[in-house]
Amino acid sequence: MSSVVEICNSSLNILGASRIVSLTEDSKNARLLNQRYEPVRDAVFRAHPWNCLLKRVELAKDTTAPAFEYSFQYSLPADCLRVIRSQYSEFSTGEEYRIEGRKLLSNVGTIKILYVAKISDPNEYDTLLQETIAARLAHELCFAITQNGALVRNLYDLYSEKLREARHADAAENSVDDINRIQANEFITSRF
Repeated sequence: MSSVVEICNSSLNILGASRIVSLTEDSKNARLLNQRYEPVRDAVFRAHPWNCLLKRVELAKDTTAPAFEYSFQYSLPADCLRVIRSQYSEFSTGEEYRIEGRKLLSNVGTIKILYVAKISDPNEYDTLLQETIAARLAHELCFAITQNGALVRNLYDLYSEKLREARHADAAENSVDDINRIQANEFITSRF
């Protein structure tokens, strides 16, 4: 059984720093982790379409339409961090939707999406995803906790390696078409 505190303590272990008992305890490490855990977790969630975080839903059409260009708008689910695709993505030759703020705009009257959800229970996360979050936290908090600027770059490299390993393992659980699409996306983003 995993917890937020265990993930945070993994990041502190990487830094060689003192462990915490809770995020609300009165210590520098707890205050920093309490402030940064959720934003860092959500950034890691957005970095890849993690299988353990995917949800599918049919969106309810809003009563008001966009001012121009699109015929319909839909509110994204409250837990949506990133839309991966719609049911039309595989067959579309054009742009069937656009995300603007917390709205999905489309000319399609009914739309279903696959998305990365903000799931707060660490027991739902893949083990490698937990390790990736811990590595990113260690990188983000490195200087604040250790005052070691040289270590910051090394921890970014550690995070990058953990992310690569976790993405690969996660993608390997998908079909060959999904793996090829994910690898192509990773290649494209690695070029920037």
